[in-house]
Amino acid sequence: MKPPPFAYHGPATLGEALGVLAEVGPDGKVLAGGQSLIPLLNMRLAAPAHLVDINRVAGLAAVEAGPDGVRVGALARHAAVERSAAAAAAQPLLRQALRLVAHPVIRNRGTVVGSLVHADPAAEMPAVLALLGGSVRLASLRGEREVGAAEFFTGPMESAVRPGELAVSSFFPALPERSGTAFHEVARRHGDYAVGGVAAAVTLDDDFRIAAAKVACVSVGPVPAVVDVTAVCGPRPAASADWDAVAAAVRDGVDPEGDIHATAGYRRHLTGVLAVRALRDAARVASRDGEAA
Repeated sequence: MKPPPFAYHGPATLGEALGVLAEVGPDGKVLAGGQSLIPLLNMRLAAPAHLVDINRVAGLAAVEAGPDGVRVGALARHAAVERSAAAAAAQPLLRQALRLVAHPVIRNRGTVVGSLVHADPAAEMPAVLALLGGSVRLASLRGEREVGAAEFFTGPMESAVRPGELAVSSFFPALPERSGTAFHEVARRHGDYAVGGVAAAVTLDDDFRIAAAKVACVSVGPVPAVVDVTAVCGPRPAASADWDAVAAAVRDGVDPEGDIHATAGYRRHLTGVLAVRALRDAARVASRDGEAA
């Protein structure tokens, strides 16, 4: 299949890109990695009058890691972030999640920020941003604004990006000391979108008891579903946590729909199972040597 006709724009600077986006308004779509947009165009599910290719814009591919977290530029490919030792050290959940994204050939071209803007509720990166309470930086001719994950995802395939705006980077905060993360999912075939998936983060106190625990669930609602299970998990060591109660709390916190791949009941049950698995793994990582998990 072929995409519908569109006018192509290849700006060389950020200013040019923002100028074009301001001019074309809601009739424009941004092309970065294209791994989500191009299939939509080919299937005629999207028909923008203007395609704004930002791949020539310098300075948008940076992956900057520090004690506070990781900032990922709009042109940073999945594979580049996955391979970044500094990013994995500052926020391990990025690498854990990116290894589950499609196939290597997709990760070589697809972008982290593009996945966030695409806002597919079955995708891994929106769940990571939601779980960590990260944000996306949006730029336009009017200036810049930082939008938190809770406000950024507004619906299935819908985000807070306004006409004339470009998502220039995303920020994934680091977690406190004695924290661990994990990501588990189930797909019908390797590389498929997940039937169900859970990202988890656990922080332990000085006595290695669970001080904070929450999950973000994919494929169970219009946006990533974040469920805080701190009260159910702790304060106690992970080995003595009531994991049946945790699974029940997660199941109660999601509202999946059935489709040709899975019933709503199966997705709810699967999410509870994966949540316990991910939380236990995250607690094991947080305990460093595993003795408290």
